[in-house]
Amino acid sequence: MADKRDYYEVLGIQKGASEDEIKKAFRKMAIKYHPDKNPGDKEAEEHFKEVNEAYSILGDPEKKKKYDQFGFAGVDPNAGFGGAGGFNGFGGANGFGDFEDIFDMFGGMFGGGRGGYSRQRRNGPMKGSDLQQGLNITFEEAVFGVKKDIKLTKYVECEKCHGTGAEPGTSKVTCPDCGGSGEVHTAQKTPFGTFQSVSPCQRCGGTGQIIEKPCTACGGNGRVRKSLTITVNIPAGVDNDSIVTLRGQGEPGINGGPAGDLYIVIAVKPHKVFKRKGQDLQLEIPITFEQAALGAEIIVPTLKEKLKYKIPPGTQPGTTFRMKGKGVASPRNGRMGDLYVRVMLEVPTKLNAKQKKAVQSMGNALTDDCYQKKGKFASMISEWFK
Repeated sequence: MADKRDYYEVLGIQKGASEDEIKKAFRKMAIKYHPDKNPGDKEAEEHFKEVNEAYSILGDPEKKKKYDQFGFAGVDPNAGFGGAGGFNGFGGANGFGDFEDIFDMFGGMFGGGRGGYSRQRRNGPMKGSDLQQGLNITFEEAVFGVKKDIKLTKYVECEKCHGTGAEPGTSKVTCPDCGGSGEVHTAQKTPFGTFQSVSPCQRCGGTGQIIEKPCTACGGNGRVRKSLTITVNIPAGVDNDSIVTLRGQGEPGINGGPAGDLYIVIAVKPHKVFKRKGQDLQLEIPITFEQAALGAEIIVPTLKEKLKYKIPPGTQPGTTFRMKGKGVASPRNGRMGDLYVRVMLEVPTKLNAKQKKAVQSMGNALTDDCYQKKGKFASMISEWFK
């Protein structure tokens, strides 16, 4: 524990950061240290693991709450802070041992023992660790959905021993030191009574069983690290920071527990033309003075096709038109967003003598009354200087 960096420090955020701030910080760090961007860089790989571990805690409200209150001991499965009530003990951080030791102590003093209290066995099924992986996709892939192959290295169940940790043909045996309980009891007599304490068995690590012949493939761990390629179905309509969950694709469980999950954090490359806001798209189209003044039929590109759209005479620069249902489908309910087209007046910059003369003639032919705003402004100026 002492060698670990504070999880907030790992993600570069302050304690008390919001859920969105934590998610954005994780995405930034995960992309920075991703193995695909740092091939062969062991230091970057370690940072990437560190970032994943930090997010697995701070990204989970329940785990974050325990970490904020008790530090690393609050999220260490071996420290005794888990359990159905969310608080099974004080752990080693406060020097009190297990919470149940306190009941043992008072039980010894007053003769009550533990009564209905029982220690959770460490050899019970435990869910495997969750994993996170960043994935960059294009704007079009995010809009329409895509299948992607991702490569990752993770722990998998040892094929030789099928996760038992014991060499095939052998099995785990009951620990002789604790008799299979996973606990070692000690008692100390004092003038105030008998103090009892319970601690995990050092020989079996609190599991109640030991491996006499460890598996030669995994060294008794029951798991091995392996590089895998996993196909991910990215649904249509995802956006930046969307998370696609692959159930059971995390690391294998312990003692028959379920595997963890794999969380794919999406990063979408920006589009050259379209901008996105939720399920809506935004687009700017340049038009000429003639088109704006007289009205015209313009071509509007969408993500699937080109459409004709008629702008009315007298269209002002910056006017926005809405094209219903031409945006992005929601990944939740399939509802289509809209496309908002903003027309921008483009003033010509390269004119020959004949063209300049034509523009001048048009300008001379137009009076202030032809312009709605200019006419009002001219009248207002006249009133000021009467």
